[in-house]
Amino acid sequence: MTISLLPARLLFFAPLLFFSITLSNAVAEQPRAVIELFTSQGCSSCPPADELFATMANDPEIITISLPVDYWDRLGWKDTLAKPAFTKRQVAYAGARGDGKIYTPQAVVNGTQHAVGSRRSGIDQAVAETSKNLRIPMSVERGASDIIVSIDATRDDVVARGTVVLMPVLDARQVAIGRGENANRKVIYTNIVRDIVPIGTWNGRAAVLKVPAARFKDYDSVVVLLQAGTIAEPSTILGAARGSLH
Repeated sequence: MTISLLPARLLFFAPLLFFSITLSNAVAEQPRAVIELFTSQGCSSCPPADELFATMANDPEIITISLPVDYWDRLGWKDTLAKPAFTKRQVAYAGARGDGKIYTPQAVVNGTQHAVGSRRSGIDQAVAETSKNLRIPMSVERGASDIIVSIDATRDDVVARGTVVLMPVLDARQVAIGRGENANRKVIYTNIVRDIVPIGTWNGRAAVLKVPAARFKDYDSVVVLLQAGTIAEPSTILGAARGSLH
């Protein structure tokens, strides 16, 4: 399903978190790709993409996350997982690419390319073409009281600044859809983002960021992205990590 939205300057306000930055010698394995699926319970084309992403979630070389959008709520069913911030993120990506293409199911790969979320071949092609962008190693772990994010130093003078974004995630949930285009279907959603929280900026030096874990006690895991641009204007993903909260 496709929707026409005019690109706009977007503002996203997230609760401020305490964080600290210190020097680190962090080295971590990097995924080849971060794939964001913009999906909707009100979209009849989305269940095949949701099923594909459930399978792709088992691939250790990629990070897949689902961001349910709210613009199809007008079709008769209010998406129980959608958030306006996810719609804003999808619109912002379209603006950054300059193509204005906003639809569901849409997979955005490494912050720069998009593909139909149910077509694995298109997603794989986008991964192959953008995997070189993820060149800053980083890791995330659950400490005694903090979520600890370690970011390596840049080895590329061109890459020296980014926004660090934390996304709390529910690993999987089944939703019984009562009305709309998917009426009477039960759909399983995987790696469901519940918030988009900026936790700091990165200036090219090795660093450690610590965020109080209590804020995220109701979630299963976190995905942390090092991304060019800002929350309102996201761009190329430079590094990524995921970690369990249990």
